[in-house]
Amino acid sequence: MKPLVLIVEDEAPLVTLLRYNLEREGFAVEEAGDGEEALLRIAERRPDAVLLDWMLPLVSGLEVCRRIRRAPATRALPVIMLTARGEEGDRIRGLDSGADDYVVKPFSPSELVARLRAVIRRAQPDLADDVLRYADVAMDLTAHRVSRAGQPIHLGPTEFRLLRHFLQNPGRVFSREQLLDRVWGHDAELEIRTVDVHIRRLRQALNGKGGSELLRTVRSVGYALDAAG
Repeated sequence: MKPLVLIVEDEAPLVTLLRYNLEREGFAVEEAGDGEEALLRIAERRPDAVLLDWMLPLVSGLEVCRRIRRAPATRALPVIMLTARGEEGDRIRGLDSGADDYVVKPFSPSELVARLRAVIRRAQPDLADDVLRYADVAMDLTAHRVSRAGQPIHLGPTEFRLLRHFLQNPGRVFSREQLLDRVWGHDAELEIRTVDVHIRRLRQALNGKGGSELLRTVRSVGYALDAAG
C-alpha cells in the first residue's frame, strides 16, 4: 500500500509539480487548496504525511499545523512546511508550530522526497517501504541494490529507475511514451526506441542467471512487469 501524502498548497503549478514527483516516487497524493479544506481532508482520511504551505487562504499553514498537533488523533502526523519565507525567525516559528521539517521554496524535488521518506520513517517505520518486491526480485531503495532469488543483479542507473517504476506498478502495462515520461521525465528529448534498448538491457540483467521472464511485451502497446505473462 502506497503512503498517502496530503499537499496543502494554493499554487496550482506547484501542486502539479509536487504530484508528478511524488507519484513518480511511489506515493499516493491528495490535495487541499486552503487551510480549512486541509483540516477536513485530514479528519476524513488521515494521510501518512502533510506537505503544508505557510501562506494559505482561510486558515494559515501555521494554524493548521498547530491544530494537527493539538488533536490526539493527528498529534504524531508528520508535517513538512513548504514556504518562501526563509529567514531564521520564520524557520523557528514554523518548527515551533509543530512542523517536523521546514523546506524553503524553490526546492529540489528529489531532496523533498528524501525528507518526506525520512519523516515518515521516523513516525511509522512500517510505512517507509524501502524494499520493493515482486516474485523473486527485491530492490533495496536505501542501499540501491537489486537481487533476484537472493543473487545480486547489477543495473545501470536508467535500468534501476525503470525496474523501480515497474515494481511500484506490477501488472500494469505502460506504453513507451508513458515510460519515457515517468522514468526519463517531461523534459527528456529521446527517441521512443530508447525505451526498447533499456528494456532489453533490463531483461538481460534479470534473466542472466536463468530466471523466468518477468517483463511482458504487449504488441503495439508496451511493457509490463508480469510473472504470469
